[in-house]
Amino acid sequence: MPARELVVLGSASQTPTRHRNHNGYLLRWDGTSVLFDPGEGTQRQMLLADVSPYAIRSICVTHFHGDHCLGLPGILQRLSLDQVPHPVDVCFPADGQEFFDRLRHASAYQDHLDLRLHPVRSDGPVTRSGDVGIEAIRLDHDPTTFGWRIVEPDGVRLLPDALAERGLSGPVVGQLLDKGQIDHAGRTITLDEVSVSRPGQRMAFVMDTGICDAAVELAAGADLLVCEATFASADVDLARRYRHLTAADAGRIARDAGARRLVLTHFSQRYRDVRPLVEEAAAFVDDVVAAEDLARIPVPARML
Repeated sequence: MPARELVVLGSASQTPTRHRNHNGYLLRWDGTSVLFDPGEGTQRQMLLADVSPYAIRSICVTHFHGDHCLGLPGILQRLSLDQVPHPVDVCFPADGQEFFDRLRHASAYQDHLDLRLHPVRSDGPVTRSGDVGIEAIRLDHDPTTFGWRIVEPDGVRLLPDALAERGLSGPVVGQLLDKGQIDHAGRTITLDEVSVSRPGQRMAFVMDTGICDAAVELAAGADLLVCEATFASADVDLARRYRHLTAADAGRIARDAGARRLVLTHFSQRYRDVRPLVEEAAAFVDDVVAAEDLARIPVPARML
């Protein structure tokens, strides 16, 4: 199976550091790639991470603070320069249209890109990227901020013993998958007889928000949850004042949502060592990873 992984292009919050670039996250999911919150320097980070901008099919911007969008002009111009033949979907809060337009036309270039815009006004499905859906839920931040969820449709897992018992193999199995039932060897065989349900996987992206039920809703059942952990619990007053999360908050969200793997990111520059933040989150969930620039974090293998 092609890779399902998160490539961390940047993991700093408002101010980049010597070791952390501004935000940027590329989700590689089978045949598609979704870029989240391209901050300043994202294009170069992709080069260092050995991932091609050509692979980008969708871009999701949570909100229009600079550390989440100032890399957008370079990415769009690079895609146009490369004359990518496929359309590129861009999802963003609708009331940030003015900022998006400024970023898209920040400098002179020949625009060859087939850009499909999806200004988001309310919670729900937004568009598709390859075989997965992109959904949005509004979070608690200013300016308007939407979290994103990548959802794979539910499918089926074929049972080899059941197929063999009915004498099914080769192209006829494909026909059964397509049609749901076939006539074979004098009887009608349904897909339910030779398969079990296979829940689709999902990834959630929670960025720049205060404590809110929407964050848990967004992350519900996520195989991979990428969540801001801007502050340590010792600085909880700052987190509440600026409507951000502590690492412990992120851990509680992951626990309450039933997320399988939690990736902490968007760290304040005040923390050179983020291991204490990982320990805070790990008090609530077992599988916690601190994002590091250029790291590749796999989506956990499906459970069925």
